Amino acid sequence: MRPLFNVPGAGSFVMAVGFSSGYPIGSMITARLRSQRLCTRVEAERLMSFTNNSSPLFMLVAVAVGMFNNPSLGWIIAGAHYLSNITLGFALRFYARNDNERIPEPPAKSRGLVSQAFRQMLQVQRQDKRPLGKIMGDAVRNAVTNLLNIGGFIILFAVIIKMLTTAGFIDSLSGCLGVLLLPLGFSPEILPALASGLFEMTIGSKLASETTAPLLQQVVAVGMILAWSGLSVHAQAASMISETDIRMLPFIITRVAHCILAGLYSYIIFQWCAPLEPAAAVIASAAKWQSLSPALFNLKLFGLFIITLAIIILTALILNLVSNIKFFTCKIK
Repeated sequence: MRPLFNVPGAGSFVMAVGFSSGYPIGSMITARLRSQRLCTRVEAERLMSFTNNSSPLFMLVAVAVGMFNNPSLGWIIAGAHYLSNITLGFALRFYARNDNERIPEPPAKSRGLVSQAFRQMLQVQRQDKRPLGKIMGDAVRNAVTNLLNIGGFIILFAVIIKMLTTAGFIDSLSGCLGVLLLPLGFSPEILPALASGLFEMTIGSKLASETTAPLLQQVVAVGMILAWSGLSVHAQAASMISETDIRMLPFIITRVAHCILAGLYSYIIFQWCAPLEPAAAVIASAAKWQSLSPALFNLKLFGLFIITLAIIILTALILNLVSNIKFFTCKIK
């Protein structure tokens, strides 16, 4: 985590959970790390900015299958979403590099990782001084509270979108977006979906999948909506970090950058993989093992994954080598 993203090793848990779960889990765990003094404020802002992702279950199933009726689109949407966020993580390692706050890294130990994990768990349990039943009860209570909080935000912004649509504000906002997007070749039919996606990503994605715009534009629009994540998710993230000193401005700025990158990556991957149209996808799904198109599509995605993984590993090795050279140079001086 340090050579790649300039965050402490504890951020690996935030990244793992953030990429495997959905909004706003990354913000919630980052706030916990900050409150426990496991990372600095700048490191927390870096983590929060690139570990908040849409859920893979939502992208692969709810969007691709439920909204588009085309499972092959899920890998394009998810691939562009994760790849653009990892790109942001690389860029954010240079954010506020002159930060004066420092938290010492824990010393490396010769014992195995499993024994270290159990020792740490027992140490934390002794410090907590809560019985097991109390810990389980608090965990369930916090989980239900977070679920109600997230669901409440979704309902709130669904009502807000309905009110703004009735008042004509969504149409006006669509016109403003058209000034920027129509010269880029976007269809006017996709603009209301993007305007709604500014507030709530689920509703915006659903509207984008129902438009008469070309499939490529629908996929790009959904990629941009999921990357921006909507003001609903922004409000959820703000509520998660409200008791810490983490600032929201870096998160909002990176969501704009994520939106642009996800749209660009969606366009490139779509053109490269050339997925089937929805009607053809249903036929191909019924004869899955009798057609070469799905196999070719999966082969291309596997190649993209291998290339991305190789780039990440190579970048980590280069950055680690550079940091070691700087360390030894300073030590010699």
